[in-house]
Amino acid sequence: MMADTTARYAPAGRRPRLYIETYGCQMNVHDSETVRHLFALEGYDETADPRTADLIVINTCSVRAKPEEKVFSALGRRLPLKRRNPALVVAVGGCVAQQWGARLQERWPRLDIVFGTHAIAELPEMVRRVRETGRPQCANSFRERIPSLDIVPRPAAGAVSAFVSIMQGCDNFCAYCIVPYVRGREYSRPSTEIIAECRELLVAGVRELVLLGQNVNSYGMKTSGEIDFPRLLAAIDRLPGLRRLRFVTSHPQDMSPDLIAAFGTLEHLCPQIHLPLQAGSDRVLERMGRGYTAAGYLDIVERLRRARPDIAFSADMIVGFPGETEEDFRATLDMIRRVRYDTVYSFRYSPRPGTRAAAFAGQVPDDECRERLARFQALQDEITRANLEQLVGTTRQVLVLGRDRRGEHWSGRDDANRIVNFSAAKPHPHPHPHPHPGDIVPVQITRALRHSLQGSRVHTGTEAY
Repeated sequence: MMADTTARYAPAGRRPRLYIETYGCQMNVHDSETVRHLFALEGYDETADPRTADLIVINTCSVRAKPEEKVFSALGRRLPLKRRNPALVVAVGGCVAQQWGARLQERWPRLDIVFGTHAIAELPEMVRRVRETGRPQCANSFRERIPSLDIVPRPAAGAVSAFVSIMQGCDNFCAYCIVPYVRGREYSRPSTEIIAECRELLVAGVRELVLLGQNVNSYGMKTSGEIDFPRLLAAIDRLPGLRRLRFVTSHPQDMSPDLIAAFGTLEHLCPQIHLPLQAGSDRVLERMGRGYTAAGYLDIVERLRRARPDIAFSADMIVGFPGETEEDFRATLDMIRRVRYDTVYSFRYSPRPGTRAAAFAGQVPDDECRERLARFQALQDEITRANLEQLVGTTRQVLVLGRDRRGEHWSGRDDANRIVNFSAAKPHPHPHPHPHPGDIVPVQITRALRHSLQGSRVHTGTEAY
């Protein structure tokens, strides 16, 4: 019934078309995959052109002001399409939808649907109600159990890597962070369901699994009878067909000894961790409510390096938090020199409505924030480039993802998640002239670029395909 009911809203002779626009982090990307899956079941094809769509879904982020502004700009571009196609349905979901609710429809009266972070599973029914009644729909209440986490999107044909959502929400309430207000309180999926989903993905040909959550290392801690995160990792690590296992994102205050030890004992857990720091000053960390000190963070880094000497680090950093002085900022610069991150996602502080920090005194002037961010990013670029240059001449094991954007080389990622582009020429004769997505091949690094590596494939004569 679903596909037949929906199909009559598309022009005769074709299936209805879905266009998705996604802003934000991996969680939003995964949520968009769930939306695609739901509407594939409804009989939709996906289109890359919003002008040909029968349904437009804008999946939003409100962690910072800039992504939120992009969403409002997107609405300004997409809603006028309803003039040429009155049957077009436009929906906004994600964090902005959760935060704004029906106020979005007050500001944009032609917006058909607003659905919050816990209401993804309801979207197909909301679309049907709009088409049957012509009335706008809004759902942004939090649920005790989040139905969309039980939906397992089918991996795209030939997919090598897949996200698996293991939890949602956060109970930390850092002073600057809007996540608990737009994603809700912490909820951990049952481990049996997570492991079953991982097994399905591996059977379908996926070789790398990325576990997702706002704070994955607190997984299961507040669920009676559930295993903790290190034991979940161990259970997934044993699944047949797995080649690589990753996770994002973790919180330093929940970095347990067992989780640190897992980097040295689990066969498929990659030597890379995203460990947000946010600031290098203890005074700023305390105002943020992060629950650790700079020295405590450095101790975690050293223990991780003892467990896995080749581990690579990435982090999030906020520049210009209220009350941050030049001395505080220099402490942050000192931290990135000491840790030597491969990658840092750095941002100017952005006040988020409803968070404690939005009301803090000592808001740093915007021009000062911009100047500090430029200094920070210049230093981090130097560190990133130096880290990459140290790899020239080494051989990296690269998980092949496919051709690069130009189609001239193959592209993949090493076990530390660095992008590696490499030539694929093979000596003749050879029964397999090219690698395939999902293969892990040795690549000798010949050149370091700003954010990636180049190399040539090493041929041992014993490669497995």
